[in-house]
Amino acid sequence: MPMKSSGAGSLNEVNRWGGGASWIPYPEEEMQRASHAVATDEGLVVVDPVDVPNLDEWLADLAADTGADGVAGVAVLLDRHKRDSAAVANRHDVPVGVPSWMSGVAGDLDAPTTDLADLLADTSYEVRRVIDNPFWQEAGMYDPDAEVLVLPEVFGTVDYYCAPSEQLGVHPMLRLTPPKKLKRLDLERLLVGHGEGITDDADDLIRTALRKATTNAPGLYISTVKNALF
Repeated sequence: MPMKSSGAGSLNEVNRWGGGASWIPYPEEEMQRASHAVATDEGLVVVDPVDVPNLDEWLADLAADTGADGVAGVAVLLDRHKRDSAAVANRHDVPVGVPSWMSGVAGDLDAPTTDLADLLADTSYEVRRVIDNPFWQEAGMYDPDAEVLVLPEVFGTVDYYCAPSEQLGVHPMLRLTPPKKLKRLDLERLLVGHGEGITDDADDLIRTALRKATTNAPGLYISTVKNALF
């Protein structure tokens, strides 16, 4: 049975499915930071984790539920999402997978690291380079068979990502230059780094979000200012 708890800094589980689950430890915060654990043939891969009490017990329960052989590794998908990846990896005696092209991350982690592509080599997940510039480096984990994408920052479901009427929004800083190559993916499920994931027809929502990113930008910025003032 899924392990659930409520309240700040606890295991607030969301989006459990046959291939993994997510948790949002501080659901009351504006950012609603989400972390994930996905099942692979090598074991669970824990993505951008925010540590909470009883996390290890929850991971053990998830491994049993999905048939995964324990924790195989931890993945960092965004250069500024080191979060608690080192602490979680050290407790499970596994490496932190960081994309080889992502700079300034592996050296800052107090844990063994490896190339994320090597960590996922014997799994159904692929590493996708989504953004790579001096200000922003972001990778996605894509399983074409299960039609699942784990992407930490480009998209979100929380209020500050979404203009009025949007269920899924492009990051406010990317509204004018969204990564349109993502619209070519066939997806059922999208796991994001801020807010609950999308569980059905994620590709349609992604295409809509990308198509309306620029035209809906003024509405998003206005609502953001209103929320800040009131």
